[in-house]
Amino acid sequence: MSDAAALQSGKDHHGENFPVASFLIAPRHRPPVLAFYRFARFADDIADNAVAPAEEKLRLLEEMRASLVGDGIASPEAVALRAVQIEHGLTDRHALDLLEAFRRDVTKLRYRDWDELIDYCRYSAMPVGRFVLDVHGESRDTWPANDALCAALQIINHLQDCAKDLRNLDRVYIPDDALAARGLSVAALSEPSAGPALREVIAGLAARNALLLAQSRPFAGQIRDSRLALEVDLIQTLAEDLNTMLTRRDPLSEKVHHSKTDIMALFVKRLPGFALSRMMRRR
Repeated sequence: MSDAAALQSGKDHHGENFPVASFLIAPRHRPPVLAFYRFARFADDIADNAVAPAEEKLRLLEEMRASLVGDGIASPEAVALRAVQIEHGLTDRHALDLLEAFRRDVTKLRYRDWDELIDYCRYSAMPVGRFVLDVHGESRDTWPANDALCAALQIINHLQDCAKDLRNLDRVYIPDDALAARGLSVAALSEPSAGPALREVIAGLAARNALLLAQSRPFAGQIRDSRLALEVDLIQTLAEDLNTMLTRRDPLSEKVHHSKTDIMALFVKRLPGFALSRMMRRR
């Protein structure tokens, strides 16, 4: 299998768990954000393909890296992102970091502990928010809060999809030591539903994730662009709600996702608080 397009899932930014370049983002900023998203989605689909050999995936990811830095043109998505980065004076560091995460997805199937998982998030999640902040010309002083939120979003996704990742890719992001502490192996994730011990593991990881979300709560207030701040505030609200669900629901047998109606309801509920916080910020 040599055609990267054959490995694509067909998923676009409308199908993601959290808003991507939504109507809240200023129109002038959406094209570069979407170029980054298409690059990331293409690479993610390569890494997550269930049938392509690992060597082929790594070769295609290397083609993307070479095209991104101007050493080739094999990857249209990378070429397009390179053009956007040059036009807007943006670094390629964020996209290169992201490729490192996808290489790990191909070669690393287990994570020893929480610190190792956070190190993965350093490459898989944090660069996404950093790129969006750079597009908006925001201060890099916002990066610590961004990094906490992006890592929390990534871990929520890992917990939501823990059974599917094992079943389809033999990939487990739940740390080995968290499972071992409850006398479990990864086999527990293949059961139809989570037993009490696995529920404790998932709830415990969600509790650790809540600390990241506490660190990221001031993030929206640090952002100068009001439209981006509103999107970040919404994402923070959605993440906190999902993380709470993970302390109460079984992702092996229950839905732990938001519907469009859920998202709109949370948005409307949070909007007055956001407006008040922006008013106080201006004062």
